[in-house]
Amino acid sequence: MTTTVNPLLEDLKARGLVAQCTADEELAEHLSSGARTLYCGFDPTADSLHIGSLVPLLMLKRFQQAGHKPLALVGGATGLIGDPSFKAAERKLNSDDVVTGWVEKLKKQVSQFIEFGEQDNAAKVINNLDWIGKVNVIDFMRNVGKHFSVNAMIKKESVKQRIDRDESGISFTEFSYMLLQSYDFAELSDKQNTTLQIGGSDQWGNITGGIDLARRMYSNKVYGLTMPLVTKADGTKFGKTETGTIWLDPKRTSPYAFYQFWINTADADVYSFLRYFTFIDVAEIAAIEERDKAAQGRPEAQGILAKEVTRLVHGEEGLASAMRITQALFSGDLASLSESDLEQLAQDGLPTTQLEQSEAGLVELLTASELAKSNKMAREFIGNGAVSVNGEKLNDPQLTLQASDALYGKYSVVKRGKKLFSLIIWAK
Repeated sequence: MTTTVNPLLEDLKARGLVAQCTADEELAEHLSSGARTLYCGFDPTADSLHIGSLVPLLMLKRFQQAGHKPLALVGGATGLIGDPSFKAAERKLNSDDVVTGWVEKLKKQVSQFIEFGEQDNAAKVINNLDWIGKVNVIDFMRNVGKHFSVNAMIKKESVKQRIDRDESGISFTEFSYMLLQSYDFAELSDKQNTTLQIGGSDQWGNITGGIDLARRMYSNKVYGLTMPLVTKADGTKFGKTETGTIWLDPKRTSPYAFYQFWINTADADVYSFLRYFTFIDVAEIAAIEERDKAAQGRPEAQGILAKEVTRLVHGEEGLASAMRITQALFSGDLASLSESDLEQLAQDGLPTTQLEQSEAGLVELLTASELAKSNKMAREFIGNGAVSVNGEKLNDPQLTLQASDALYGKYSVVKRGKKLFSLIIWAK
């Protein structure tokens, strides 16, 4: 008996992207014997996805590139309930209107990563409220609830952790979440011939519940595959910085700040992140790692990672802007920056100070922006030639700057030394 080797699954394993998988050999045969439909769910818990959602989004893209049909499910129904999986406490329940608004925004975001059109494996974005919203509670309890053992449900690790916390526990609302997600899989297996669900490893219990329900309700054979939750080598949480979460929406995290997040990836993480978050061949990633080991100075992997992921999320224009800002701050040549580039810096790129007046002394700019702790210290920095404004070195402590001289009549980038920056926004 020969074992089927599926190139896609082998690539995913080589990238470290497979945490758990049902019926490994059967799934390989299933994927090799024809184009399949798979889905991944994204619950609307905010008005944007964050980079924790990138691995499953790119996984849908990887399957589509291999000829399969991806469904991105935005949880208009499950988002109203809240997934308890490995959460320390109950989620806040949001109103129907809020969740509906978030669903529409998430639909647009997931659409960036998969291809639509007339081809057989064209992607679809679906909303589980379209079918869950039509089921009455008695039918649901009779037709779905009867297939679930409470004894088995409370043994699921994600639920068990909550039950063991006396101070928080778990409500019946969140306890029932598994039934809703399982029902999604069963319905999609019946109505859209969906045979595979993917998700993060924290979704394993929900996915296996759906596999069992599809078999019990419709006698359908379906499969599940989970990806590892991304962790950092130093134990700190992936996707979090001092300024907060890294979002996919450029209005919440600018392309420049997004690019900087990836460029600052630790050496211990960068090669695994290249495997998770890019489409670069694993052999080439191994070659990049070998070149970095042999080279002196800063490795090239961070730059490749930052470019690839920023391009995937924000396109060529977003990448060009992020790189332009990065180079301008490094070189001190700020003339190349557009007004929208400076708006990115004001959003989340640099410490920012608002000035209500139309003129201010250079010493005042340094103290107001906290680049100097006192007037005396500010004068010393200026006298030592360590201060520049909009790329021009200034050494007169008596100098007064005007808002009319600022970039676009609004922005002044103050630099002290080689790496300390602050952005002044003048009142117009």
